Amino acid sequence: MGTMVVLVLPMVWALAGAAPADTTSIDCGMCADWNAPQAPFKLHGRSWYVGPRGLSSVLIDSGDGLVLLDGALPQSAEMIAANIRSLGFDITDVAWIVNSHAHFDHAGGIAALRRMSGGKVAASPRGAQGLRIGNATPDDPQAGAGLAAMGFPPVADVVEIADGERIAIGEIELIAHHTPGHTPGGVTWTWRSCEGDNCIDMVYADSLTAFSAPDFRFTRDPTVVADFQRSVRRVAALPCDLLVSTHPEASGLFERKDAGGDAALIDPRGCRAYADRAGVRLEARIAEEAAAAE
Repeated sequence: MGTMVVLVLPMVWALAGAAPADTTSIDCGMCADWNAPQAPFKLHGRSWYVGPRGLSSVLIDSGDGLVLLDGALPQSAEMIAANIRSLGFDITDVAWIVNSHAHFDHAGGIAALRRMSGGKVAASPRGAQGLRIGNATPDDPQAGAGLAAMGFPPVADVVEIADGERIAIGEIELIAHHTPGHTPGGVTWTWRSCEGDNCIDMVYADSLTAFSAPDFRFTRDPTVVADFQRSVRRVAALPCDLLVSTHPEASGLFERKDAGGDAALIDPRGCRAYADRAGVRLEARIAEEAAAAE
């Protein structure tokens, strides 16, 4: 189990006088746009997009239970559950909920979805630490960013998944690829999806943006920079036929869908292009920090 860290939750929660319900809305500048309704749609085979318009959540039917990737915001949980039901599934069939990284916009709905489903929750060891405290860990680049909504409903009993470890369920093997950088505990998840004899490699890519609190410097720790650069290279090199990023616009998901339906979602160059853009931004950030230090 990871080390327990205690953080003071944001003042917006403290004013309520008690821990909020696990679907209590978080108010942030982008939250309303992120949580705009989105009808679920098939990605490939038995994998569906079930999240709101601006925050990805993916459902996989393994044939022996469902797997849900990410839970968006706390106020997204009911929408995600409704999308799952609209596909003909029961929320109680969700056996696993896995997380990309423990920020309020991707992990906020997990506590509620776990309560509704009874499923297990999985993350990297560092991601599990964030889920348990319901906040960014102290060494997270965004910790102290001044976001009143940084906190989210905490999740207990998180299963820690090692780098390269697989969650085997039904006909699916979900593989965890640790991709630290955007957060210390980031994970990119991959699996194979088949429609008859047509099988492709699916990638649920973690965020690779070098976004941080104003006083954070990635270059203060060479290990942090090296890990981030390694994560970018790792995502670029993944077998990748269909990419979904944690923020769908970062990989042009809806543009691809609107261009030609399910078939247009497939782009074997998607992961490399996604990683290349992130790499350019990261190197620009490194250069900016170096210039500021002169």
